[in-house]
Amino acid sequence: MTALPEATDKTYDFVGIGLGPFNLGLACLTEPIAELNGVFLESKPTFEWHSGMFLDGAHLQTPFMSDLVTLADPTSPYSFLNYLKESGRLYSFYIRENFYPLRVEYDDYCRWAASKLSSVRFGTTVTEVTYEDEDEVYVVRTRSGDTYRARRLVLGTGTTPFVPESCEGLGGDFLHTSQYMHRKAELQAKKSITIVGSGQSAAEIYYELLSEIDVHGYLLNWVTRSPRFFPLEYTKLTLEMTSPDYIDYFRTLPEETRYRLEKQQKGLFKGINSDLIDSIFDLLYQKNVGGGPVPTRLLTNSSLTGVRHEDGLYRLAFHQDEQDKDFEIRTEGLVLATGYHYRPPAFLDPIRDRLRFDGHGRFDVTRDYAIDTTGREVFLQNGGVHTHSITSPDLGMGPYRNSCIIRELLGTEYYPVEKTIAFQEFAA
Repeated sequence: MTALPEATDKTYDFVGIGLGPFNLGLACLTEPIAELNGVFLESKPTFEWHSGMFLDGAHLQTPFMSDLVTLADPTSPYSFLNYLKESGRLYSFYIRENFYPLRVEYDDYCRWAASKLSSVRFGTTVTEVTYEDEDEVYVVRTRSGDTYRARRLVLGTGTTPFVPESCEGLGGDFLHTSQYMHRKAELQAKKSITIVGSGQSAAEIYYELLSEIDVHGYLLNWVTRSPRFFPLEYTKLTLEMTSPDYIDYFRTLPEETRYRLEKQQKGLFKGINSDLIDSIFDLLYQKNVGGGPVPTRLLTNSSLTGVRHEDGLYRLAFHQDEQDKDFEIRTEGLVLATGYHYRPPAFLDPIRDRLRFDGHGRFDVTRDYAIDTTGREVFLQNGGVHTHSITSPDLGMGPYRNSCIIRELLGTEYYPVEKTIAFQEFAA
């Protein structure tokens, strides 16, 4: 789709800014609601979801039911199963007997859903949001000169790649994992490669580079500050923490406790698939049997403290935390597996006085995902780990959050909103 000119005097019920999976899910769920008139603005020319990590065989870490709509509306025509049916792959997926869609397949599914929607405007970059007191509307201005007026906003700009402070302003051609597939050939031409960080993306890249190490002949390092290569905890009682029950519990905790838990709970959604950890070990064993020691190092408990780029080499300074000892690694290629952070978009600056912030300067998100001072006008997608715990980035909780947002937009419950689903009790 291409951006369409909009009449400046039209007032929408809401404008969605950004079109990742969560706002795309909202677009799908609001499409059949005649009482809601909304539009979704996305700066990219088409839907794109982590294309830099489309490694062969890489799949989601959540089952297909965590699609855009199913957990809110199993009858929706925008479900993953309907996508498979229209694509002619429903029986193949059934015979595959694997609930986890391929990552490239999920991206294609989202593109399929977006192509069916009348409310999506691609190639539309938002530059400023202001508020008109007289009409009580938000005015969204775009780079192309279009103006959109709406009573509510839903922010879905998502998270952005995080670069550590030690790497800011660093020269050379280092890359973040989000760029990996686009620059893989360039990376493999180097004599040495070092991956810094851990998590699923780091593990997938390490495994692929290790698989091809004999072909290209590079030295390969993987360094993380974590005490070990943590597996993603995916047991069923732990999964109950992605629930309305746990949100209610988490929100009752003091702010400082929630921030402490945010750090402690990263392994619940940023760990490595245990099968992949085992596959890495098996591949190391196989290569070691076949040709002697593999030219690779795996280092834990090692925090990156500084980086210099000189004569085509990165000099990486690390501190081994348990030994309290400094060491250095020199490498030609550098891959940052340092994750993603949420940053409030600059276009919100003119309405900052209408937004709520907590004691740490981050958005103070209400139970129903609003961040404005009225608690009913500006809603946030996936920026509330500090207020809604691990449910914030979880794909399966996207339809639940959108059901809550739709209830706030309409003033009535259109999709049933679950109150409790857990067997366990989180509060005393």
